[in-house]
Amino acid sequence: MIARCQFAWDVASALLAALPFAADVSAAEMTRPFDAVPGIIVVVGHPERFSSLQKAVDSLPDTGGEIRLGPGVYREKVLITKSNVRLRGVAKHAERVVISWSDGAVQVGGTFRTASLEVRGDDFRAEDLTVANDYWLRNPEPSQAVALYITGDRAVVERVRMLGSQDTLYAASRKCEGPDCRVSRQYFRDCYVEGHVDFIFGNSKAFFENCHIHAIAHDEVMLTAHMRTGPDEDRAYVFDHCRITSDAGVGALWLGRPWRDFARVIFLDTRIDAPLHPDGWREWTPGETHRLATAFYAEYASTGSGAPRLAREPYSRQLSAVEARQWSAKQLLSGDDGWAPQDERVRR
Repeated sequence: MIARCQFAWDVASALLAALPFAADVSAAEMTRPFDAVPGIIVVVGHPERFSSLQKAVDSLPDTGGEIRLGPGVYREKVLITKSNVRLRGVAKHAERVVISWSDGAVQVGGTFRTASLEVRGDDFRAEDLTVANDYWLRNPEPSQAVALYITGDRAVVERVRMLGSQDTLYAASRKCEGPDCRVSRQYFRDCYVEGHVDFIFGNSKAFFENCHIHAIAHDEVMLTAHMRTGPDEDRAYVFDHCRITSDAGVGALWLGRPWRDFARVIFLDTRIDAPLHPDGWREWTPGETHRLATAFYAEYASTGSGAPRLAREPYSRQLSAVEARQWSAKQLLSGDDGWAPQDERVRR
């Protein structure tokens, strides 16, 4: 059985090798739509073979489990509501294991219905795979189109590529109220995210370590659109030792704009190899909204061609070393349960 699976994985890998993934870090990695190339799906501890990833997810007990994906393009929408689910790509490179769909908000009635992969369960893990929404390569009308939608708490996403255009990654908390409603925490390490308008957005506490953020060609690009609804909400996006690059066709490029008042985004030790607008940060709708005054937008020790040369947007901040330490993964993510994903490495 193992030999047959390995042979099938090898065949799928050979087929995927012909797909046009861009190697140049200054160019988009998703250059044409993904066509289905079925791969081998293995649920650890389960003898059954599954024809779709969603069926494999549905087969898991309420306590979760691990699903291993062989090389292939899994063209389907996937919803994970159970906790403790782990998706592992079984290939040498993340680009050889792809989950992709192509819903746009204009088609399905809203941004939050478009995700290729939606994760609501806590303690989710994903590694060595790609999640894509190729709507913009299949449809001429611009639209929000989410690749990965994640609202579960204590999520770890490692060596995962998230490909899209507008609203690629929704890193957020559940919509809930009451004493049991908590802010979701998500940890992204060694990941790649590409898109253009607001393509990393939401209202969670998310920490991005050693990630590559790439802006694809568009007149205006906003890397982030974070949201808080009050000054005391414990939420933020932090990017630590990340890299920012862009396509040659990118127009004005900003680190982010505030989705609501009190947005909070911090870039630490980030290399900016992209033509960042000197202001760094942009108002949500210039001339109409006034959210920058309440946002917390900050950098520490940025380098590269887009690093500060003149003053940034007056409402933004350049942090001292002492201030920067307040935004470590430990400080942001630990919570009441002492969660420390930065202290472990997900095994390949």
